[in-house]
Amino acid sequence: MLDPKLAWAPFAPTPQNPWDRAKVGHLYRRAGFGATASELDAGVKDGHAKTLDRVLNGAPESEDFTRTSDFMASERSMPPGAPQGRLSAWWLDRMLKTRHPLREKLTLFWHNHFATSNAKVQNACFMLTQYRLIQSHALGSFRELLTKMGSDPAMLVWLDTNTSTKAAPNENYAREVMELFSLGVGNYTEADIRQAARAFTGYEIKDGKGTLNRRQHDTSEKEVFGKKGKFTGEDIAKLCLDHDACARFIVRKLYRFLISEADTPDAKLIDPLAEQYRKSDFDTGKFVATMLRSNLFFASSSYRAKIKSPVEFAIGTVRALEGVAGTLPLAEALEGLGQVLFAPPSVKGWDGGEAWLNAQTLLGRNNLALAITSTEDARFGSRCDPGQLAAKHDIATDAKLVDFLLGLFLQGDAPQGARTKLLDYLKTAKGVKYPAYWSDDDVANHRKRAVTHLVLTLPEYQLN
Repeated sequence: MLDPKLAWAPFAPTPQNPWDRAKVGHLYRRAGFGATASELDAGVKDGHAKTLDRVLNGAPESEDFTRTSDFMASERSMPPGAPQGRLSAWWLDRMLKTRHPLREKLTLFWHNHFATSNAKVQNACFMLTQYRLIQSHALGSFRELLTKMGSDPAMLVWLDTNTSTKAAPNENYAREVMELFSLGVGNYTEADIRQAARAFTGYEIKDGKGTLNRRQHDTSEKEVFGKKGKFTGEDIAKLCLDHDACARFIVRKLYRFLISEADTPDAKLIDPLAEQYRKSDFDTGKFVATMLRSNLFFASSSYRAKIKSPVEFAIGTVRALEGVAGTLPLAEALEGLGQVLFAPPSVKGWDGGEAWLNAQTLLGRNNLALAITSTEDARFGSRCDPGQLAAKHDIATDAKLVDFLLGLFLQGDAPQGARTKLLDYLKTAKGVKYPAYWSDDDVANHRKRAVTHLVLTLPEYQLN
């Protein structure tokens, strides 16, 4: 078993375990959506301390990003009845353009944690309101996030709290706030749920905001976790946060999201971070920083120990190619891969892990990679052209091209023999009969696009 003190101690490079391109790539994949070639180079050059600070702190968003995002979220541009594809595309656009990928990545984590689907909510404005609530606390206070989620308009509709009255309490939110949002199975009783449900009565939506209607709220005494009081929903959130199981439950979920989904960590490994999280009053940013700076995060056992979600696969590919993909067709493609933003499949969210991959979704990933890189697909055109990327980075020979691509997408994690096979492919492709009207540049760029597609279909690229 790992020594918890050593595991969570800050990583310090040594000659035997240096700070290198593989570590930079690992950091950018887990704490964001992957790196560009220049980000990888800068990460190695700047060293681990400066690079970690840059990733953890992010950078101020550009005026154009803020203006565009605010405009797209306005009621005129995104009405309540906006189609699902447009809503998903809005977030994909933010993921591609943000200068604080870690915050956006943690927003995705909490979106799956408080899994709320527009399929039932049927109100894009409510979904964006929930997004902003989550994003504002993604690296902030889980205490505030959990407390405010109980009166979030989208959540009120999603779990039927807006129909819960003192005459007919609905147990949906009371159950999920304990089972899925804060404590986990086995840390509450059915009596706790029934009593908590009474505390969540009377919440309704007025002028697009969640509010408590005192006339429909059960003001009598309730008993939850052995404590008595005239509790409201906010009080139930506090009781959950004060429960011994809460910090451990969240830490385990973030361990799976940031460190590894390939193992089940021992309690002795989780408890120190849970105690830190609790003592910080659930400061997620501090907790995440401890995790991302740790020896365990940079241990070889944590590398490629997660399967990329469709969103991570798509956004990481576009970012690495330094392209600007159309987010509406990207959202449509992700639906076929099993991930629709703002529409998780159930209150449990996406299962993740091995559930992301099967024969159909693997084929879908390969097809999406081809659509993005070929420049022949009308949905994406030439906005992510590997030929242009190679020219930008002065890649002149086949050997340099293969090394560049493997370094960009896999940072040394390519399978044995992959380089030789890719070079053999490029050599063979030279002898293919191309259309007579193609110039030498057309042929060269076609080969660059094709070999890039091959790299993106390698099994190792499906891992995070």
